Amino acid sequence: MDLYQLKTFVAVAQGGTITRASELVHLSQPAVSAHIKALEDELQVELFRRVTRALELTQDGEMLAQGVRRGLSEIARAVASLDH
Repeated sequence: MDLYQLKTFVAVAQGGTITRASELVHLSQPAVSAHIKALEDELQVELFRRVTRALELTQDGEMLAQGVRRGLSEIARAVASLDH
């Protein structure tokens, strides 16, 4: 699991589709799908379920998304606080 996979995961959660997430993170759709599959394989949980043509977070996915969003916010704050 790496920061790029986690950012991609949040983008899918936010955008609701692989297509929209790929636009948000500037990656190809196959790359976004690969990030999500790698996370699900590593964590051994299903993070999304397909609903019509969109993706919806599972309960495990929602818990992970909340933590990742907090973590990304903390990273952004830490970077912003650096003296340049």
